[in-house]
Amino acid sequence: MPARIDAVSMLQGLALGLLFTTAAARISATRAGAATGGLSLFRVVTMRGDMLIGLARQDIPGSGTGPEADRLAGRIAAEGELTAWRYVVRRGADGTTRLVARDRVCLLRQDVLMLEPHAPAIPVLPPPGP
Repeated sequence: MPARIDAVSMLQGLALGLLFTTAAARISATRAGAATGGLSLFRVVTMRGDMLIGLARQDIPGSGTGPEADRLAGRIAAEGELTAWRYVVRRGADGTTRLVARDRVCLLRQDVLMLEPHAPAIPVLPPPGP
């Protein structure tokens, strides 16, 4: 009988752990979304590799009702290219890691193999001014 009680308590512990892990993941995703401000990040896979790009939300086409990634893919398909900021991980002066805009890149329709939204787990700095 004690083995059954141990199994039940173990399952209850696993269920509670899963519940807390899910809640923590939602909180961190919400904080990450708030940390990006008016910026949307996407992971782009090209023939040469993958990169992280960032676009201001107002630069993503407003037409259509689908997710941002679908609207952005439609824009690349329609216009044939997209210019965005490439983001990389850098260390700040205080030693913390963060995503910073490195340079502007132009993605061509024939080079983009996959595009997916990215929810950063670290702070994101806005791109430099014009």
